[in-house]
Amino acid sequence: MSSEPTPAAKPWLASEAEGGSRKFAPAVERNRDVIASVLSDILPKQGLVLELASGSGEHAVHFAKRFPQLQWQPSDADPHALASIEAWREHEGLSNIRKPIAIDASAPAWPIDRADAVLCINMIHISPWSATEGLIEGARRLLTPGQPLCLYGPFLQAGVETASSNLAFDQSLKARNPEWGLRAVEDVIALAHRHGFGHEKIVSMPANNLFVALYV
Repeated sequence: MSSEPTPAAKPWLASEAEGGSRKFAPAVERNRDVIASVLSDILPKQGLVLELASGSGEHAVHFAKRFPQLQWQPSDADPHALASIEAWREHEGLSNIRKPIAIDASAPAWPIDRADAVLCINMIHISPWSATEGLIEGARRLLTPGQPLCLYGPFLQAGVETASSNLAFDQSLKARNPEWGLRAVEDVIALAHRHGFGHEKIVSMPANNLFVALYV
């Protein structure tokens, strides 16, 4: 994300007694398997997956276990998240997950020059639009034809009634920060097309979320 999130925006819980630096995000346990199910049809058979805004790091270690043939590169802009990711990496002892790197999605340059897929879960709605712009621009620099940028989270969608829970969530986000809020998936896709992504796949997910794969 473009800046360190406020405490109210961090979706994780500290576990000082058991986990040390490891954080626990309750949403991860609820959504990791359904996300992995979609990823299994989209990710390459081998290569490097860059995850932006990895948060607690729980998704990264879960997917590294689920897809052992892939190398996983977690990242975040928040030092607390980076510490949690590294703690999870050390705890799990997985050989196919790299040390986390600091990436501000909105920055004009990232400390990585290639990836075979880019994944971003639950960032777009809790960051300024500039972070989405940076995410798409940065992913396009890394990806080659046929490779995907994978997004997951709550979106607004034309012609689809927005769940009352998502409307309330959108209002609560904007109350915290006027630059946050649920984005129209059509706006995200239009932005991607302007930056060289050619087509997309949208999958409806549980709990009023969408999975969006944008292909170069």
